[in-house]
Amino acid sequence: MDTLVIAIPTVEDGAAAWRIARESQGLDVNSPYSYLLWFRDFARTSVVVSESAGDATVGFVTGFRRPEQPDTLVVWQIAVDRGQRRRGTASAMLDHLTARLTADGDVRHLEATISSDNAASHRLFRSFAERHTAPLKRDLLFPAELFPDTHEAEFLYRIGPLRR
Repeated sequence: MDTLVIAIPTVEDGAAAWRIARESQGLDVNSPYSYLLWFRDFARTSVVVSESAGDATVGFVTGFRRPEQPDTLVVWQIAVDRGQRRRGTASAMLDHLTARLTADGDVRHLEATISSDNAASHRLFRSFAERHTAPLKRDLLFPAELFPDTHEAEFLYRIGPLRR
């Protein structure tokens, strides 16, 4: 874990994020264009990770601040290459991103929606709340029947307030 380089993404990281999302076999994959646009417009609330400086991107977090609740960071997607899984990479990215945004005084809460069948993400966000000794509230946000296709129910995790 000591060699990981976590950074604010640039549009050049968009293709790698799309590839990682596509290969995750668990995420809803957005268009390649959307990752380019995301890293242009929401770079400050996102991160990418590589194993060392100059290496290829092996993970990413895309996030944004809720317009109605600007002190809330919504994590849209988080993904890690297969070779980096179970090494704490996702946790390191979340910790880095929230530390930066809470230090700036911009963020006090973290939100994520997680499908009912995504056990790894449920564990990730529960452990984040425990590590940061922050309250966690979990509620059904979107029941499966709201989706126009086959999709599991989505649960909203709201964590916070986070400490600076």
